[in-house]
Amino acid sequence: MPEPYIHPSAVVDDGVEIGDGTKICHFCHVLGGSRIGENCVLGQNVMVGPDVSLGRGVKVQNNVAIYAGVTVEDEVFLGPSMVFTNVLTPRAFVERKDEFAPTLVKRGATIGANATIVCGNTIGRYAMVGAGAVVTHDVADYALVLGNPARWAGWVSRTGERLASDLTCPRTGEKFRTTDDGLLEAVEPIGNFTAK
Repeated sequence: MPEPYIHPSAVVDDGVEIGDGTKICHFCHVLGGSRIGENCVLGQNVMVGPDVSLGRGVKVQNNVAIYAGVTVEDEVFLGPSMVFTNVLTPRAFVERKDEFAPTLVKRGATIGANATIVCGNTIGRYAMVGAGAVVTHDVADYALVLGNPARWAGWVSRTGERLASDLTCPRTGEKFRTTDDGLLEAVEPIGNFTAK
């Protein structure tokens, strides 16, 4: 696997770990204590840290800031100009760095362009947050949420296909079912599928 690529205009502080195959593009800043996994891509003007963890295969599009308190698991897609907040009631004249609320984005989730994730919430595995949505509560695994505030609008598969009433992925044939508590789970998980 190739070594990380860091564009000459990017700034990477001391005490940062960057996995092999990761690309850090123009005008990025990775602050101390942050860990970036293998095969990630940070688009132009991305800020990470301090003390942020990104898993393997994360794609961060242009103009995204990932603040302390945010954890991003493997294979997450963060759309252009999406926003993470770090405190619930910010004021320019009140110091609240000790009030940062943790935010977790679980494996395979997608957050669309210009969406806002209010701090203290969890985005579930393979969930999809629509462009421009404002997330004010936890998002379940495989859930599609849209709007302001973001509301459940259906289910998606691991490949991001919207599921019809038969809960079968039209791309891979993977089957799902709803649980007794109204959530979604895979019935016949397909291991290393190839997206058509």
